[in-house]
Amino acid sequence: MTKAKNSADRLIKKYPNRRLYDTQTSSYITLTDVKQLVLDNEEFTVVDAKNGDELTRSILLQIILEEESHGAPMFSSAALSQIIRYYGHAMQGMMGSYLEKNIQTFIDIQNKLAENSKGLYEGKPFSPEMWSQFMNVQGPMMQGMMSNYIEQSKNLFVQMQEQMQSQTKNMFGTFPFGNPPDQK
Repeated sequence: MTKAKNSADRLIKKYPNRRLYDTQTSSYITLTDVKQLVLDNEEFTVVDAKNGDELTRSILLQIILEEESHGAPMFSSAALSQIIRYYGHAMQGMMGSYLEKNIQTFIDIQNKLAENSKGLYEGKPFSPEMWSQFMNVQGPMMQGMMSNYIEQSKNLFVQMQEQMQSQTKNMFGTFPFGNPPDQK
């Protein structure tokens, strides 16, 4: 783990007894409180109180684990297995970037929908119930948008593959290996 960076972020210290201490409020907090900070878009950093190692990712992963074990999970076992298979794989870095770009695209679509629908509910932000109603009414339109999103995602992945192939050819093209057999 890396040492925590100095920043204006809210600092949370994790003690050996697994307790989390919020230095801004001078109080102990729970993972549920940290989850609320995430939901409130609060920037924070979690550090090991003893050695200063940054633990933010570890704490976020704990929150995801708790969320996945309660209620309706976001990831299927098959999806989690596929993600695990990319660890240590040559494409690991690209897969992380690919997933981040897809999540950002999905957030952008959701924000655009929320912005376009402000007038529908007197300018109030959408609650989960309102999203449910909206999705029931706008199903066909959403299917079209999601189809476009999936197509964009596929194209992004194909571009990444082509870029990797091109870089590999450029990198190894100078070696006297001969030409590879034609693939059909």
